[in-house]
Amino acid sequence: MNPNVTRGSRTYGLLAYLYGPGRHNEHTDPHLVASWDGFAPDPGRDPEATVKHLATALDLRVKQVGDRAPAKHVWHCSVRTAPEDRRLSDSEWNMVARQVLHHVGIARDDDTDACRWVAVRHADDHIHIAATLVRGDLRRARIDRDWPKAQAACRLLEKQLGLRRLNPGDGTAAKRATAAERHKAERAGHAETPRDQLRSKVRQALAAAGTETEFFDGLADAGLRVKLRRAPSGDVLGYSVALPGDHNADGDPVWFAGATLAPDLSLPRLRRRLDAVAPDEPGQRLARPERSQPAAARRGATTHFDAVLVVLDRGEDRAADDLSGVAAVIDALAATSAQSTRAELLAAAGEFERAARSHVRAAQGDRRALHTAARRIMRAGNALGRGEDGDATAMLLSTLVLTALAIAHWHAERGHTQQATAARQTATHLRAAYRQAAATPMRRLRQQATHIPAPARRRYDIAIRTALAASDRVAQGPMPALAATLAAAEAAGHAPDALLRQAVGQRELATADSVEDVLVWRVRRLTDLPAAPVLTTAVKQRPPTPEAQRQDIPTVTESRRPPRPPH
Repeated sequence: MNPNVTRGSRTYGLLAYLYGPGRHNEHTDPHLVASWDGFAPDPGRDPEATVKHLATALDLRVKQVGDRAPAKHVWHCSVRTAPEDRRLSDSEWNMVARQVLHHVGIARDDDTDACRWVAVRHADDHIHIAATLVRGDLRRARIDRDWPKAQAACRLLEKQLGLRRLNPGDGTAAKRATAAERHKAERAGHAETPRDQLRSKVRQALAAAGTETEFFDGLADAGLRVKLRRAPSGDVLGYSVALPGDHNADGDPVWFAGATLAPDLSLPRLRRRLDAVAPDEPGQRLARPERSQPAAARRGATTHFDAVLVVLDRGEDRAADDLSGVAAVIDALAATSAQSTRAELLAAAGEFERAARSHVRAAQGDRRALHTAARRIMRAGNALGRGEDGDATAMLLSTLVLTALAIAHWHAERGHTQQATAARQTATHLRAAYRQAAATPMRRLRQQATHIPAPARRRYDIAIRTALAASDRVAQGPMPALAATLAAAEAAGHAPDALLRQAVGQRELATADSVEDVLVWRVRRLTDLPAAPVLTTAVKQRPPTPEAQRQDIPTVTESRRPPRPPH
């Protein structure tokens, strides 16, 4: 059950809409299900009553106080059930309206001087509550935190009425687009509202910025209109952004302040985040050395997540300091990814925007690593999605999936149900993007495995089974891509058994969709192998492992063997 609260100044205008046909003739049988005294005129059921009669009755106290009435004296709340919920009766909707108004404080059950209000039903799945904010004793209604209180009332009603239980909020979510904004976007043929488009573009500009000036320059480079609010001294106090071509009825741009897009996009909090970005070396900003190195930027970002995962696994509060950095990396990937993964990454960035916020405040640590990594991804430019840059993206996405799941667990332990759900949904989108990015490199590795001599392949399989058994995991069938990676690592001088023990022991594998995929990328990172697997045809001589000695499996020498003499 979802409430949506707004305020206005035209009682008659609101009622005319509620009793009218709707914007798309979607209103059917509009009628009252409840009112302040049970005797309000109902234009939907009483042929003698009109919308004007009902508006006059609701506005009685407002007229009596005259100029002392609040400018926006109309409180409007729509309450909607979930699509899978049963159809509520009028008497049940009556109870819903009264409980919401009681919790908000507009009309408590024991208050004889409560505000006047009505609840109108013109569809099966929702009602509209309209109240005027002047009490019977002619004082202004004193309501604060009305939306969270309406949310709390709906959580109780869901339990009482046996409806779908939604996750409770904690007041950290960004404000959603209004119905008017959604309808405007639909009429223009846009998939997203201006508010949502701006939020995404502002986050991407922030991910690329190292200073406040770079941030505002990035907004302009993204094609946004930018308006700065300045103090008399000239200092910037705030900022607003608008989409080109987005105008109101008077033809003026529709501006959104940063704080209205999301709480963490206000200028003060934006400045705190920019403080967590490593400054450029002299001349670095002009040179832009990473511009041609999207793969290197992605590989560099991947190395920073091990420490993040350790803190998350321990359940420490200081993990809260890393959430905005994880969000910055996802934003940067979404802005610079190849076309094949961009849709899923944009969806992941949108979901994680909710998972990145909570009331947990840890002692400020050094948060530069992830923010700086995100900035380098942005400045390195767009990846083509093939070759080394595409494979480095797969490497980073594999780690991000596990990070998102660890964040979901971290939030769930603290009762942050909305954030935990958002993190799990983020992981779903990241998995889909990973499958797209990893398809080619994993196929290449499996092809490479066919060139490994049989004795060496058996040795790698034994090493894989042994390492997984030590971590209480059982190898589910052969892992050719991992075997090919071990062959490349051994050719570079590394011991496969030790590598596997280190890779498996980094953290748990229970949340991994594919244990083989996770271990492939861990081993490639540990050995600093290129993200893009290169076909190798020889493996260096290594002493036989204890397992190979026990099973009398010969050690691999060279894959290019001289031909056998003819019999």
